[in-house]
Amino acid sequence: MTSPDSSLALDVVVPVYNEQVAIEPSIRRLADYLTDAVRVPWQITVADNASIDETPAIADSIAERYPNVRVIHTARKGRGHALKLAWGTSTAQVLAYVDVDLSTDLSALPPLIAPLLSGHSDLAIGTRLSRSSRVVRGGKREFISRSYNVLLHGMLGVSFSDAQCGFKAIRSDVAAKLLPLVQDDAWFFDTELLVIAQRSGLRIHEVPVDWIDDLDSRVDIVPTAMEDLRGVVRVGRDLMRGVIPVQAVYAELGRSPIGPVARPSFLGQVVRFGVVGVASTLAYALLYLLFQGVLGAQGANFTALLLTAVANTWANRRFTFRIRGPEKAATHQFQGLIVFGIAWVITAGSLVALNVLAPDAPTFVELVTLTAANLVATAVRFVLLRRWVFRAPKVSSSPAGDSGGLSTDPAAGGRPALAFAQDGATSQSASSSLGSSASPSSSSSSPVSPTSTSSSSSQKASAA
Repeated sequence: MTSPDSSLALDVVVPVYNEQVAIEPSIRRLADYLTDAVRVPWQITVADNASIDETPAIADSIAERYPNVRVIHTARKGRGHALKLAWGTSTAQVLAYVDVDLSTDLSALPPLIAPLLSGHSDLAIGTRLSRSSRVVRGGKREFISRSYNVLLHGMLGVSFSDAQCGFKAIRSDVAAKLLPLVQDDAWFFDTELLVIAQRSGLRIHEVPVDWIDDLDSRVDIVPTAMEDLRGVVRVGRDLMRGVIPVQAVYAELGRSPIGPVARPSFLGQVVRFGVVGVASTLAYALLYLLFQGVLGAQGANFTALLLTAVANTWANRRFTFRIRGPEKAATHQFQGLIVFGIAWVITAGSLVALNVLAPDAPTFVELVTLTAANLVATAVRFVLLRRWVFRAPKVSSSPAGDSGGLSTDPAAGGRPALAFAQDGATSQSASSSLGSSASPSSSSSSPVSPTSTSSSSSQKASAA
């Protein structure tokens, strides 16, 4: 990866594929905003990935007219590949990207990059799922997005709220370490990058955004969702097998925990488990009603129980038993699915019994029967989770666990307890700041105009 250039603070990448209509007005709008609102040296990189319309020619024409715009072309399709290439050839201290449709309001850009320029955070993401976010999109996309993030929380133990919002930034030194570890070159790139970053102990800053759905989106939802699910399985498997060297990245850039996290008392666990159980039961009932007309009683029961089981295991892991780190997150979910299987036998058995005793029972009776059976299964779940899945570690005078010479603290969620570099070994700080609060410096004493970094206009790269 190209070494950072102290004279260039920000590079905003715009991946494009067959965007001949949207590209010019979007780049013009982005450049105008950066000129007015950002007081550090910046450039825009248009990353064309295998467009077959007039997009490449239009992009080159824009770069000739805007000194702060560069263009890279690649014959290989894939947003992830385009971002790897653009970020890997940039000399900026902070690397960002936005979708070409600019669905995310650009007013979120300064708070996105500020903690990276200061060195406070390692990555930053826009989130559409914050309570203070304002989002306009259809119910189908909303449901798919939230379901995907629930699966990420449950299967991979992530803590960030929105993996797929096309509005992210990363420090260049962090990108140099993480990009070689990311395998996906398409839409799963974002998720894989964030999962590896979190498992490496990096700080991910979240910014609530205003977001309006693009009705002309090129994303094919169903194939993309299937690819994402396969990516979740692959990353989870590689983390369990130790294929991804997150410990090495942690040792260099990670932030060690400040102190241990105490587990709640038995009574506290019961109360917390009860809260999670009530929420899971309500969610189960709603999901059953949603799927019953399409999948039938047994199919709806299985689907609703599976989805709530994943969410239930994640919630109990974090809330009931206070396990916050990524250690054994995938293992806990696997064990949770075994517990789910036992719960499914209980609920499915109750449904079979009802069909034998009252074959013409209405949906309401089925729902009441299954809800009662689910409550019984919940009690069984608590015992198994407490005594098996999330059992308390044995007290030992020596560090609990060792991985390549790094000790781990189970009370702190399994994160390695290092004796150095709490704020990152290569953490950068930027003397310049954003907006009206910018401090005087040689590079940021006044707003940057499109002519102030004209040398970047000639920087073009191509890769097959």
